Amino acid sequence: MRDSQASARDVVDRYLGALDGDTRRVAEGEWGLSVEAAGWALHVGIALRDGLLRAQAQVVGAGAVDPHVLLHWNRGLPLARFTETGAGDVWVEADLPVEAVTEERLDGFLGLVVRVATQAREAAQRPR
Repeated sequence: MRDSQASARDVVDRYLGALDGDTRRVAEGEWGLSVEAAGWALHVGIALRDGLLRAQAQVVGAGAVDPHVLLHWNRGLPLARFTETGAGDVWVEADLPVEAVTEERLDGFLGLVVRVATQAREAAQRPR
């Protein structure tokens, strides 16, 4: 596990270091990435925890998207899911086993987080 974790950390460091956007290493095994998603910044937290590479980002505020729609979307999402805080804010969270972290998979993994966040933000902007 230690070798997989170290390898995953190195892959994330290299990958984020090669991006032109707003990236940062906030602690050992923790990073931040900010990208545009549906017209405003999406701040993605990335961390190595318990044998997983985890990513999460707040997507929209409480009540912006019907919770039933989020549950339906969750059924079709690999690796990622929408969650709500106690206050009702919607987040996207995703997990990838450290053994599976390669630059190609990391690109798809983070792309998925941004894509589903964008989908939810666009849905929130449509009239109901």
